[in-house]
Amino acid sequence: MRPTAGFTLIEILVTLAILGFALMLFVGYKAPWSTALDLKGTAAELAQQLRLARAEAIARDRPVEFALDLAHHAYRIDDGPAHPLPGRLAVQMLTIVGEQQGPGAAAIRFNPDGSATGGRISLSAGRRRIAVGVDWLTGRVAVAETQ
Repeated sequence: MRPTAGFTLIEILVTLAILGFALMLFVGYKAPWSTALDLKGTAAELAQQLRLARAEAIARDRPVEFALDLAHHAYRIDDGPAHPLPGRLAVQMLTIVGEQQGPGAAAIRFNPDGSATGGRISLSAGRRRIAVGVDWLTGRVAVAETQ
């Protein structure tokens, strides 16, 4: 009697069960959310965007505005598109009165000489806090964890 080539029904069912289980694990996987990483990542993103606004003000030889809309959890540079901030984070902004654009909106303006109106953006998640500050004289952007 000659053996036939192919798979038995049991081999096919076991293979499909293993593939189904692997697919279930893959689809159901969700990366763990880390408050600390989200907070630090958002602070780094804001600092980078503030530095970009300062560089644009110097390069274009005109004032450039970094606006933060607290009501919609978003920021923008001049008339550029709005970039969303994570909704899980609490955001506050401290700036001079002249740069407050109404309830829940404020801006930091960078001048062509590199100086700025100054201000501080505070991010918090639970008990963790990070501040992104802009020095008014030099326009320097700094990130610091606060208590």
